[in-house]
Amino acid sequence: MTLLLTACGGGAGGEDAAADVDFAAEPTGELRGWGFENTDDVGQARLDHAAGELGDVTIELDQTAFDAQKFTTLAVSGDMPDVVQIDRQFVPTYAAQGLLMPLDACFTAHEVDAAERWYPHVLADVTWEDQVWAVPQFYQPPVILTNARVMEEAGVDAGALDLSDPDAFIAAAEAMTVMDGSSVSRVGFDPQGVSKAAQWMLAFGGGVVDESGAPTLDRPENLEAVEFLQQLYEAQGGFSEVSGVIDSIDIFGDGNGYANDLVGAAVFDQWYLNVLTPYADDVEIGAVPMTTTDGSPFTATGGSAFVIPAGAQNPSAACAWALDLTSGDAWIAAADARAATTEEEEDRNGINTGLFTGSPESDQEIRAEYASAEGYPGFEEAIGVYYDVAAEGASLGASPAGQQIRGELENAMTSALVGERSPEEALAQAQQAAMSAYDQVSEQ
Repeated sequence: MTLLLTACGGGAGGEDAAADVDFAAEPTGELRGWGFENTDDVGQARLDHAAGELGDVTIELDQTAFDAQKFTTLAVSGDMPDVVQIDRQFVPTYAAQGLLMPLDACFTAHEVDAAERWYPHVLADVTWEDQVWAVPQFYQPPVILTNARVMEEAGVDAGALDLSDPDAFIAAAEAMTVMDGSSVSRVGFDPQGVSKAAQWMLAFGGGVVDESGAPTLDRPENLEAVEFLQQLYEAQGGFSEVSGVIDSIDIFGDGNGYANDLVGAAVFDQWYLNVLTPYADDVEIGAVPMTTTDGSPFTATGGSAFVIPAGAQNPSAACAWALDLTSGDAWIAAADARAATTEEEEDRNGINTGLFTGSPESDQEIRAEYASAEGYPGFEEAIGVYYDVAAEGASLGASPAGQQIRGELENAMTSALVGERSPEEALAQAQQAAMSAYDQVSEQ
């Protein structure tokens, strides 16, 4: 969905609104929140904790999913909630449109050192023009989840999945692939080449935006990444064949690719470990980090955040509430709740994969006290890899045209991988369209 909103340019509307707020004031009154859909045990524990900290605040939550069109409508009508939970990729776009308050003063008032509380790459997701525009939460680092049975059968070592030797990487994927005539019946390696394209580009030393947020889709390093992915898919029967198999897999149920050996390895965010815990006795998983082309461990950020709209009626309470929800105490309350759920629900097989909060201190405390997969060495390995690589992350980049850039990138990747255009042509066309969108947003 295109997000070209009409508002004060350069974030001025949000800055002006924030300048009038006493973020240090005692939180009182009514607080309206939106975007809290499908609150689970972790979310409810944190909500309960924050409510207890703000005893003089009446909290009303709209527990529906964030919707960009609705956000635009509320901004125009002047009926904005006080705090909204959104994907971090939206933050620079709305900040540039003057629809959000910068939160540096909020942090200062509550003596929160943002650089200390969050990973630097997580904070970079919500930083634009040297100001922080959101309170980040969660961080789902992608790594390579491996299928030990398939690898053993194919004579492949997980160490071959390393970008420092791209030829060996492609050979390993090809060795794990099984063909039934001209059709693929087992995918050797699923790179999620379209949805994870920006991460692959970063791994090759490129990136989709520069420091100012302008698109850089046609960088030479990005072209190298697309050409690698093109070769990787071709070695496994082609993008269309691989995608057909991946799309047919029931990744959330009994038909998942690891229980049924339909995949040798794949890039997955940390949350997928929780999906596989009911199948712990049926899978033989492991994990290795993605790497850069020099072989260094690497991952990329992703997650959500709390923003305070420029039209918020109770921004002081919103600031305190968002910080309480992401405090160390809130995350420990959440970890306690997840531990209880793990113990109560037999289908989890006693596996607690931990929580990935966006805060290095909370992550390490939860890892030490709660994360466990006793009796399942593959899960223990995977949990360790996810935690270890979290510090090696990179931000995908912040841009006021982030959504448009992402859309153009995905279109370009699909076009190149199905063979409609050469990688160079696809990226050049995407860069032109993305730059047009960036210029349009920047001129507002």
